[in-house]
Amino acid sequence: MKQKFYIGMDGGGTKTHAVIADEYGKIFAEHIGAASNFQYIGVEKAAAVIVDLILDCCKSVKCSPKEIDAVALGLAGAGRVSDQKRMAAGLRKFAVKKSVSLKKIIVESDARVALEGAFKGNPGIILIAGTGSIAFAKDAKKKIHRVGGWGRILGDEGSGYFIGRLGLSAVTMHLDGRGERTSLAKVIAKKFGLKDQQSIITAVYKEAFEVASVAPLVLAEAEKGDFVCSEIVDFAVAELSEHIRVSEEKIHSVNKRKVKEKTPLAFIGGLIANDTVLFRRLKKFVIQQFPQVLLIEPQASPAYGAVIMAMEKIGKD
Repeated sequence: MKQKFYIGMDGGGTKTHAVIADEYGKIFAEHIGAASNFQYIGVEKAAAVIVDLILDCCKSVKCSPKEIDAVALGLAGAGRVSDQKRMAAGLRKFAVKKSVSLKKIIVESDARVALEGAFKGNPGIILIAGTGSIAFAKDAKKKIHRVGGWGRILGDEGSGYFIGRLGLSAVTMHLDGRGERTSLAKVIAKKFGLKDQQSIITAVYKEAFEVASVAPLVLAEAEKGDFVCSEIVDFAVAELSEHIRVSEEKIHSVNKRKVKEKTPLAFIGGLIANDTVLFRRLKKFVIQQFPQVLLIEPQASPAYGAVIMAMEKIGKD
């Protein structure tokens, strides 16, 4: 019987991780490529990165691209169906131009494949907090539930942008004398040169200053005991915990009887996947307030989650 191969990828703004596995889920090779966020670099450049990684994976197992049963891509910026279709069409077009034959292409968001990887296709909740924030949950009937992810203007509560914005607001109130004094004002002035109203307004409104870059400074000052920054961290904890609460309610709404097993929960993203003051406080809050939830480490990478989705898709077709 001919061996089947599946390729899964996790692509973002800095790199793309590719995995090739067989129909039993055994990984044969992994490769890292350049960024593939097509919303920023364009569809054709992203397609070029993806095709190169497909060829690298094929070289590792000595097969041709047409022998790959399915390629599943979890890409940043691919949350909407219209964008998924646009990227898939662009990849097919580029592959044909490069004489690369592909059987099945599946495009999903990076968060979606992260959910599959975290629990190896089983039910659970992932909470992602980086520049933005979102929660994805999978229930016992394999239905997917999304909470948050509305973007920095409408949402992204508890995210790097959220914390950074509150930090900058706290500094403006400190400078005006209408709010609590905070050590963050000195830190931001030293690191970014933002020391007064003119410099802050110019940076934020005219120079596209990365508001989320302030978040690590807020966390650092909270760690040192700054009251204002500590309050911001607690606010972020409260907002992120709401993502968890609502997600947990949604996945258990499909069960008519009381659920006895705990729901697995995984933290993903720079703000909460590392040992930060936000991570520690959120972890403590979850343990105290959500006894029905079990916090665990992700069981596999998002790229492997894409492999799982590729196998499931072929199984349904």
